[in-house]
Amino acid sequence: MRRAGRHGRRAGVEPGPGRVRGGGVRRRRSCADPTGARWAPGPADVARAAATVVLSLPDGEVCQEVVRDLGAARDRQVTHIVDTSTVGVAAARVLSAMGLAYVDAPVSGGVAGARRRTLMVMYAGTDEDCARVEPVLAGLSDRRRRVGDRPGQAQALKLANNFLSATALAATSEAVAFGRAAGLNPTVMLEVLNASSGRSGASADKFPSEVLTGRYAAGFSNTLMAKDVRLYLDEVRRLSSALTLGAVTGSVWEAFTAAEPDADFTRIYPFVAGD
Repeated sequence: MRRAGRHGRRAGVEPGPGRVRGGGVRRRRSCADPTGARWAPGPADVARAAATVVLSLPDGEVCQEVVRDLGAARDRQVTHIVDTSTVGVAAARVLSAMGLAYVDAPVSGGVAGARRRTLMVMYAGTDEDCARVEPVLAGLSDRRRRVGDRPGQAQALKLANNFLSATALAATSEAVAFGRAAGLNPTVMLEVLNASSGRSGASADKFPSEVLTGRYAAGFSNTLMAKDVRLYLDEVRRLSSALTLGAVTGSVWEAFTAAEPDADFTRIYPFVAGD
């Protein structure tokens, strides 16, 4: 389901053999439906057409609004929510108590991973709910792992993942900027790093495909990354867990987002390098 409105909110639905997409009253003519999709005007229409709805939305507030609309629909068929959004632990717990069975299932891998079916789907929920939505999870990716029995646990793992991703991308940007200042060829530098202990997803994937090419089109914004790091820091502080590097990483991403709102997150390299 695609819904127009604040934040360009989006959701997906898996009604069995086909898919339904919903949106606001006005539909963009340039937006072609995927093969097998049917258009639905809004959340209530999706709720009447599908037993399981997949969400992929920017934050917990928007997810709660959509789930509230789905649950309030008359003659609804929807019983289960699979939420692939990164909303944070607290929001996942709220969503799981809104009257629809809820499986917390954030994903990692970006647009490229979705196209190749290599997204990592980490999910948490009750035995019954996870079994019920397994066919839907299988439709998302060939790589899936149940990480807990309570909604919020998958969110915790996703926040840890995105904190590591944010830190690696910022640190690799600084290291490559240093190498250039020292007269190193960035391509050669990355080849050596990727055969050495400094290798990361940033050096192996983001830099070769987005930074060295100048594309800067990974499909994930710095605004969303800053939000995810913020959620991570909130949870770390709530649990009184170790916090040494997190605040530094968070400050870098907040500064980058303030300077270039909604830029592709790989553009952190020119921001850090001062290019």
